[in-house]
Parts: sequence; C-alpha cells; structure tokens
Amino acid sequence: MKRNIGTTDKIIRLIIAVIVAGLYFTNVVTGTASIGLMVLAGVFLLTVFISVCPFYIPFGISTHIKKA
Repeated sequence: MKRNIGTTDKIIRLIIAVIVAGLYFTNVVTGTASIGLMVLAGVFLLTVFISVCPFYIPFGISTHIKKA
C-alpha cells in the first residue's frame, strides 16, 4: 500500500490518541463511550505506525508529501 499520511497528520493523530488514552485512564470518560474512544485511539496509533489510512483510500486523499 502507498503511504497516504504525512508528518503533520501523524502528529495530530498521535496527540489525539494520547489525549483519549489519558481521559480513559483517569476515568474522565467511562462506559460505552470509553470503549469506543479507545478503539478509535488504537486505530489512530495503528495508522500512525503503518502510514496508511484506509478511510483516505476510497476518496483519494493523501497528506503524504512525495519527494521529487
């Protein structure tokens, strides 16, 4: 798969995942919402590490800057 996530996109996703994890572990968010948010945070972390967002593919979106 071609990379479609740029550096800025990765940083934003990582920050959101850390914030959501912090809210979960401090019990600010509980119940079903906490489970959904932790799944979302896990997806964000996975996409940061593999540099591919499956949601971007059907729409042809790419924030990855190709080197010349």
